[in-house]
Amino acid sequence: MNDRVSNSSAMTESSAVEIEIATRRLTAALDALESAVERRRDADRDENELAARIQALGADRSRLADELDGALVKARKLERANREISDRLDSAIVTIRSVLDTGEDG
Repeated sequence: MNDRVSNSSAMTESSAVEIEIATRRLTAALDALESAVERRRDADRDENELAARIQALGADRSRLADELDGALVKARKLERANREISDRLDSAIVTIRSVLDTGEDG
């Protein structure tokens, strides 16, 4: 009977050690899972921030494209006006020279 108590005690200690090992493994696995969830949450947050930034950049790009189109239209109008003024000045210069040349001849 003494052997049975000894064997039973040894099995109880062995079972307790196995339970302790299993508990530690479970705790380690839960910690690893928690870390993985946290990393995933961070990655999702970063992904959402990146998507928001991309959307903002798209809006900025559209706005800048509209502003550029407006600036190009304005620049073309200014170039056209500049050519018209230049042509008028050239005509005025020709007219003034013509009048001056006529005045010198007379």
